[in-house]
Amino acid sequence: MAEPALAGETLHTTPLHAEHVALGARMVPFAGYDMPVQYPTGILTEHLWTREHAGLFDVSHMGQAALAGPDHETVARALEALVPCDVLNLKPGQQRYSQLLADDGGILDDLMITRPATPEEAGHLYLVVNAGGKEPDYAHIGARLPEGVRLVRGDDRALLALQGPAAEGVVRRMGCAAADLTFMQTGWFEMAGCRVHVSRSGYTGEDGFEISVKDTDAVALWRALLADGAVKPIGLGARDSLRLEAGLCLYGHDIDTLTSPVEAGLTWSIQKRRREEGGFPGAARVQAEIKDGSARVRVGIRPEGRAPAREGATITTPDGREIGVVTSGGFGPTVNGPVAMGYVARENAAVGNEVLLIVRGKPMPAKIASMPFAPHRYKR
Repeated sequence: MAEPALAGETLHTTPLHAEHVALGARMVPFAGYDMPVQYPTGILTEHLWTREHAGLFDVSHMGQAALAGPDHETVARALEALVPCDVLNLKPGQQRYSQLLADDGGILDDLMITRPATPEEAGHLYLVVNAGGKEPDYAHIGARLPEGVRLVRGDDRALLALQGPAAEGVVRRMGCAAADLTFMQTGWFEMAGCRVHVSRSGYTGEDGFEISVKDTDAVALWRALLADGAVKPIGLGARDSLRLEAGLCLYGHDIDTLTSPVEAGLTWSIQKRRREEGGFPGAARVQAEIKDGSARVRVGIRPEGRAPAREGATITTPDGREIGVVTSGGFGPTVNGPVAMGYVARENAAVGNEVLLIVRGKPMPAKIASMPFAPHRYKR
């Protein structure tokens, strides 16, 4: 998960940086930020704690912004010119996952889109984009908005993620009504004396919440959540192993500008109206791939044995014919074995197909597997 810092690069910090250091976190450069990759107990322990209890993540490096305009229809149609999901029919208090698409249908970034529930925010949509892409994303969106719709950056907000089966109980013990939300519902709430915007969502496959809070309130909220015995702080290392087991894409690895949503197995995120009507960048390619199938598809992979296959490993047929590449791979603590995902030619994508992964020049037997590797446990 760590990225080497460039010579002379000044890393950004989140409002919780001093909290991580005080907790003994190992800090690493990530997406231009100095972020905790793990705490003293280690990635394996953090991963399993999140699956069994509740993990608290600082994801304040993510980009938070809003689109603001005269009414929902105007703002929704402005965003629908950039993404393939149905924004127009998003209900108040609902969130939806989508992708910013290039003109050729490649993915510029993936993002979460929320329609606020409060009447005074009727002409607003909230956006959360990836840390590494937020500046290009904001520039891309801002340059393509019609008159009367503007992008409002939320640089004064922090973002915390509380994930795991105990998360609901933690929120309920704090007396916060966000505990009654279901998956992909959102709203404004009071939590630990702070006004917060909460969505019941996350990036681990577990039930949980993402909590947007003013940066000046972030430390108080972080400490209040950690005061519950079910909660422990979790770093980027376990965040990556959790999302890999959940079969969730990481931008710049499993999806990028060369990948379409159909190839990536994200067709579910394009609602029927948009599939039929188009009207988004790359619609011709996306519609053709939905109709006829894409030449390659994202698949899950289970290597035999205990050794993991990392990003970049070549995937071949048993007789050595190259058919694809691994895009994410590592050890899955929940499944107690190595897991990976990658892209293979469509004719080789059937679950159970035997393949070889070329790791350090040596072929490693593996099979195409269904995802997620660990079951999703969202609160429906």
